[in-house]
Amino acid sequence: MTKEDLLRKLGSRKFWSLIAGVVTSISVIIGAGSDMTSKIAGLVGAIGSVVVYMIAEAYVDGKSAEAPLLIIEGDEDEKSL
Repeated sequence: MTKEDLLRKLGSRKFWSLIAGVVTSISVIIGAGSDMTSKIAGLVGAIGSVVVYMIAEAYVDGKSAEAPLLIIEGDEDEKSL
């Protein structure tokens, strides 16, 4: 598995839904109450949201860094920004 494959999987909402489901199921099996199970599922969902956001932003930043610069030549009288 390459680094790109791993990042793609970590950025998947389906993956984080799977993790939340597995963790919730395990907490039910070990006897955690419904309150604790809800807190655990919420925590996993929050962490997943942050990871997906970070990976998406990194992807967008990377693509914008790869884009060629557009240089527009204008009149000599124009001021540069």
